[in-house]
Amino acid sequence: MKEKQILYAQILLKTCLKVRNQPLFIIAPVEAYEFVRIVTDEALKLGVTDIGYYYTDKYLQHSLLKKVPFKELESHPLFNKSTYDTYAKKNAAFLCLASEAPNIMADIDSKLMGKVNVHAANTSTYYKKLQMQNKLAWLIAMVPTYDWAHQVYPQAKDPLNKLWETIFNLCNLNSVKPHQELKKELQKNKNICEKLNNLKIKELHYTNKLGTDLTVGLSKKSIWCTTVSHLQNGQDIVCNFPSFEVFTTPDKYQVNGIVYSSLPLLNSGVVIEDFSLEFRNGKVTKVQAKKNASYLQEIISSIKNANYLGEVALVPYNSPISNTKTLFYTTLLDENASCHLALGSGFTECFKGSEKLKGQDLDHIGFNDCQSHTDFMIGTKDLQITATTYDGQELTIFKNGNFTEDFN
Repeated sequence: MKEKQILYAQILLKTCLKVRNQPLFIIAPVEAYEFVRIVTDEALKLGVTDIGYYYTDKYLQHSLLKKVPFKELESHPLFNKSTYDTYAKKNAAFLCLASEAPNIMADIDSKLMGKVNVHAANTSTYYKKLQMQNKLAWLIAMVPTYDWAHQVYPQAKDPLNKLWETIFNLCNLNSVKPHQELKKELQKNKNICEKLNNLKIKELHYTNKLGTDLTVGLSKKSIWCTTVSHLQNGQDIVCNFPSFEVFTTPDKYQVNGIVYSSLPLLNSGVVIEDFSLEFRNGKVTKVQAKKNASYLQEIISSIKNANYLGEVALVPYNSPISNTKTLFYTTLLDENASCHLALGSGFTECFKGSEKLKGQDLDHIGFNDCQSHTDFMIGTKDLQITATTYDGQELTIFKNGNFTEDFN
């Protein structure tokens, strides 16, 4: 196990983040301290000497929110992310080791959770700005913890070990040449992006038996990308690992119709299930959910522009994560098992000409500028996506949940 964890840490630092002569900032749940030690040892071998840490603890957060007025918690390290900005100013590489505690916040008032999320965003604005402008290296990867593993594999004798092994498999760490396998997967997605970009798509029409009937307009400035981010310093880094998606940023005002979720959304320790969103001229006009609808409404209403789309992502139903037939209760893995959309901020690298603009200038070109980004899954086995191009062609790019043969 430890040998694979060391290999995992090496790939995260060397192949994905490409850490070179710069500070490193590690964000991780307290339960993952043993793996953080492994990452630290590997970073030190690369010559990194300035390593910062931000430990998260959903259980302590929950206890504090139940007993202490939030006004008294605003400067508390568990709710204040100002250290993100401190390390962003040092040009640090950011490694977010994510885990989950599903439904831990289900008994916390949705408006209070909205305040928590807004406050966290407001205390790390410089970091977020550099991240969106592709000026710093960042990576989100999963780290198993017992409670999360038990949620995913409740019947397993050793759920934590099983979840580690699943992640190793999804990241090809059991292959003879895992670094090469990652490069092969990235090249495959790059080829798909090139084909999509050559089509010059004007709009995408989504339909399935859940009731989804949604049209998403793409600007002539929209660019399809992979998880490889091209930083302004010329370096290419991998932002999500593992990743099987290709994505772009739509025109925020050209979204109309209704879309139904295909998987639960876990956000800030709350599971939102069986929901739908209706859009008119880009804006969410109606929200429905069978479970935790108020939390979904708060996500949309608490932060400016969180009620518009910022991302459209395509993931085959026949993908490695989807083929595990497992609900992981975490966005990074579940979004790479399903086509998805995201409410909130778009990506400047996916929208030509947006890099140097801000405020109303971004709005005028149809780019959604927001302090939050919330992915939700919509892919199904029967999903069909029809593309209409700017020169008037109409073609099916997704059929029965997968890319058509032209993209294989």
